Amino acid sequence: MKIPGLSNSSILGNFARKKRTLIPIPHRTIPEPIGQDLDFVNVAHSHLIHSDWEKLEGLSNGLTPFRFKHVLLKIKKDYVLSYEFYKWVHLKNPTLHNLETHSMILHVLTKHRKFKSSQSIIKDILSSRSIDLPYKLFEAILYSYRLCDSSPCVFDALFKTHAHMKKFRNATATFCLMKDYGFLPTIESCNAYMSSLHSLNREDIVLAFYREIRKSGIMPNVYTMNMVISAHSKLGSLEKAMEVFHDMASMGIFPTVASHNILISGYCNKGLLTSAVKLKALMEKNRLKPDNVTYNTFIHGFCKLGKLHDANKVFSEMKAVRVPPNTVTYNSLINGYSQFGNSETGYELYEEMLKNGVKADILTYNALILGFCKDGKTKKAATVVKELDKQNFVPNSSTFSALILGQCMRKNSERAFQLYRSMIRNGCHPNSNTYEILISSFCQNQDFDGAIQVLREMLGRNMVPNPAILSELCNGLCHNGNEDLAVSLRNEVEARSCRG
Repeated sequence: MKIPGLSNSSILGNFARKKRTLIPIPHRTIPEPIGQDLDFVNVAHSHLIHSDWEKLEGLSNGLTPFRFKHVLLKIKKDYVLSYEFYKWVHLKNPTLHNLETHSMILHVLTKHRKFKSSQSIIKDILSSRSIDLPYKLFEAILYSYRLCDSSPCVFDALFKTHAHMKKFRNATATFCLMKDYGFLPTIESCNAYMSSLHSLNREDIVLAFYREIRKSGIMPNVYTMNMVISAHSKLGSLEKAMEVFHDMASMGIFPTVASHNILISGYCNKGLLTSAVKLKALMEKNRLKPDNVTYNTFIHGFCKLGKLHDANKVFSEMKAVRVPPNTVTYNSLINGYSQFGNSETGYELYEEMLKNGVKADILTYNALILGFCKDGKTKKAATVVKELDKQNFVPNSSTFSALILGQCMRKNSERAFQLYRSMIRNGCHPNSNTYEILISSFCQNQDFDGAIQVLREMLGRNMVPNPAILSELCNGLCHNGNEDLAVSLRNEVEARSCRG
């Protein structure tokens, strides 16, 4: 049997396969020790139970994989001693370790619910890049399952470790193999798998896996349901997200503050603030108190739409009910005021923020710099840059882009170009918007050579300007009698667009 391929379709395909008849758990035995092997095992066992590691040292040269396994079997009820012996052998002679001995210690540890140690061992085993190793490990655990009088926890630990390591093919294959032999992971392990997928924006697989765990009879909990709501929300299906939200009560699962926050965020991201407000009212009706995340989501949503008065009302309510504003709260408000031409209010909020002991971050400074630059207040922006430097923050692409915008708005394209060069030297990558601002600024100053130079660098980074910027440049060239160059540039950009 092979571990499924790399493609996401193979993961989804595994979930879609038809239910199969359970396969009996195989039972592999190992020969009983006799003669010298038996004597060695008994003596080693005696030294171990008496914690006589010095005497055990004298036996280390006579240890073989066969003897190692039998000693482990004799002490398996004492997980502490078993684990110490396992590590001792690894220290003395790591070559004695193989998948069988690894699986035996995993049985011992998981039966005693020592999952942290188990996961550490599994991670070490899987650090090898052998393609079929995950299946071979599953097989070794399966064949030694009855021999070690194990529990289903061992397979659950394997599945969960694959999930934490974001090895989704292996996690999926393990889940399907577990089902084949009548084992099911815990909902906590299923949540770990879904959470790892969620962190990589694989909402399609999150939902497919959720359907699979329901079919398998695994009962979800509130964390599972929150991830399902979030997946539907991220995929743009708020109706389905609401359906899941309303179905929770019938499953005996009650929505938490986080459940409401996920939906509120979904509505705010779509600009549906009225629906979001209704959800907050429902939340309070259910005696759930809005938290930082709730208020920050509303503030961000209102600021994005330019509804700064509404954002401020939420901010005031937040303080009135004693939910302390944090860096995210202030950043949303400062950015909102900066984007909509009120940089001074943004700066007042920054001062309030510091006064209240809330730490500013690079996003705070970038929002302030952008606000001042958009308002043409480049000197004030420069003061903020000095403060940023004083606080040991490193300017990033957004910092430079804002400063470039400020100089372009003052029609100082040469200074803007110098900042662009500094940006490149500092390892920051300009985006298409930065290039377009520079091209437009050079055009407005009738410096078409500068505009063409920036365009060439933009094309060199596999970016093309939007049609309006290209037209601005080409029209300027035509007005200056450079029709042939304008046509040539337009053709080149259009050819790049078709390839891109």
